[in-house]
Amino acid sequence: MIGEAKELASDFALLAVLDARRAALRLAWLLGTVLIAAVLIVAAWMALVAGGIVLLLGHGTPWPLALAIAAALNLVAAGALAWWMRNLVSEMPFNALVRSLRGEAPSQP
Repeated sequence: MIGEAKELASDFALLAVLDARRAALRLAWLLGTVLIAAVLIVAAWMALVAGGIVLLLGHGTPWPLALAIAAALNLVAAGALAWWMRNLVSEMPFNALVRSLRGEAPSQP
């Protein structure tokens, strides 16, 4: 009976290790894919900005002004992303778990 319990526990441990390994491999593939997608998105954004500069130059806009407009566009986009990220980090990770462990009531949404 004890031998069977040890074997069962061993089987569950092996299953957990194999499952964790599979999850780690999938996470690695996911992160790699996200990195490649980010590079492609940056390349597309740069192409759009370059196209906008060429369009401005085609309408007779001087080089410094066209580059300033492109830089301002990038700064506005970065500011919008920073404002969005601020909302993402306003709450600590595992906040509900920490509150539960402390015995505090859940916060109102």
